[in-house]
Amino acid sequence: MTDIEIPYNENRGRRYRFFEILPGALSWLMLFLPLILSLINVSVASVFILVYLLVFFARSVGVNVRSFQGYRRMEEHKQLPWRDMLHELQTGHIDAHAKRLTWHIENIERLKVKPSLIKPSEMVQIVMIATYNETRAVVEPTIQSVLNSDYNMDQVILVLAYEERGGPEVEAQSKALVNEYQGKFMHAMAVKHPSDIPREIRGKGGNITFAGREVQKYLKARDIDPLRAIVTTLDADNRPHPKYLAAMSYVYGVYPDPEHISVQPISVYNNNIWDAPAPMRVIATGNTFFNIVLSLRPHMLRNFSAHAQSMKALIETDFWSVRTIVEDGHQFWRSYFRFDGNYRVLPLYVPIYQDAVLADGYIKTLKAQFVQLRRWTYGVSDIAYVVSKGFFTPNNVPRFDLMTKVWRLFEGHVTWAVGPIISLTAGFIPALINTDSYTANELPIIVSHVQTVALIGLSASLFICIKTLPPKPARYRHHRSLFMILQWLYLPVTTIVYNSFAALYSQTRLMFGKYLDKFDVTEKATVTVSGETVSRDTKE
Repeated sequence: MTDIEIPYNENRGRRYRFFEILPGALSWLMLFLPLILSLINVSVASVFILVYLLVFFARSVGVNVRSFQGYRRMEEHKQLPWRDMLHELQTGHIDAHAKRLTWHIENIERLKVKPSLIKPSEMVQIVMIATYNETRAVVEPTIQSVLNSDYNMDQVILVLAYEERGGPEVEAQSKALVNEYQGKFMHAMAVKHPSDIPREIRGKGGNITFAGREVQKYLKARDIDPLRAIVTTLDADNRPHPKYLAAMSYVYGVYPDPEHISVQPISVYNNNIWDAPAPMRVIATGNTFFNIVLSLRPHMLRNFSAHAQSMKALIETDFWSVRTIVEDGHQFWRSYFRFDGNYRVLPLYVPIYQDAVLADGYIKTLKAQFVQLRRWTYGVSDIAYVVSKGFFTPNNVPRFDLMTKVWRLFEGHVTWAVGPIISLTAGFIPALINTDSYTANELPIIVSHVQTVALIGLSASLFICIKTLPPKPARYRHHRSLFMILQWLYLPVTTIVYNSFAALYSQTRLMFGKYLDKFDVTEKATVTVSGETVSRDTKE
């Protein structure tokens, strides 16, 4: 498929609008369904609620089991000698004195029969850091984390993609950083994204797309095959694990069709976890928990936040979309349709560390968290796009694969919006409507038992929270560690107020055609050694 662009707002016809309205309509219907069924037939309502809760509970158990598995795998992969394994891919010989995992040995044997398209020594890693108005105190540690990688920096190109809208301070800062670090990489460049490009949404997609085209020119001028160049996009506060580049290179080196994949590391939100308020810590840990679980379900993976894709594939898709604020997840669908379904996201069990939400002030932090989740949940806008391209535009995408993906997309966004609300409140609705019904009055008791057992699942979240915590800063006393456990009392509130309400907000806006057409950059602040919270933006 060649036309993979999301239509402009004014070009969305009735059919497209129908599928923009449908997710929100289904979510609101699901929310009111327990009440509607209770008014019609209390027994039917009770059965519906109980079945829904049991399914929700069963899935929660599976998620908790996967969280332990995912965490263990992430820890194992963080310890692997990826650079040595890359050398063995290059030579085709395994160190006789080294202990290697079975899958690595099998990869070496397979590549002896059918060699890789890209040798590790031929790869060029492009690390693109998108920045808007963050200070040097935010951006420089990200650059340093890349430099600290267990990887050959002579194969790494650093790109600072900065916004003209950020002002002259950001431009001067970006050029100064590139000049300072130029000699430590194969090449370093600062690319300014103009603020007046017609028909572009103000967002990250336009910034990194403009930078990507500049990098394409650089590669062409030096006759570097774009298939050999792998692009990792980072936000200004993303810190790759030291073994990320080597591990990601390994995946590209062993995969037989590297043009048609992207690699998704695990986003771990703990850079500033000790400094963030308790509700934000719960949400950040929950996001880490979700990403760890999702890594074990490759069929569910989508491009999210920091991810890697070959330059050749990016050129084929004309880089990222400049028409949506969710350019990361949307890039999965662009690639999926561009390559007629021959595209997948591979998990990488090596983390990229990111910030929890922290603004300059408690109330501003609460607001900033909702704004961030509102942007994430706006991925629901992809449903109409996928249905339109998949079913109403000529393509060669496998039908069954497309239908399963559309179902998961629908179900995921509707559950995001209503699952927590229904599981916490629906069991009490029939008894409020039918006070004399034995079935209705027994339902809350049954539901409470199910919810009590489900609380055991908190142990998984608590485990992930404790195990992924960085060392406690010296400025905090020992009781701060206790608060890291007590904070989970906020979980029901944060789940409903932030996850469910943010998803409902995005879906309702989409229903009424009130499109989110501006990328709201999450405000960032940092806590100094003395404990003072200071804004990290260059402009207020």
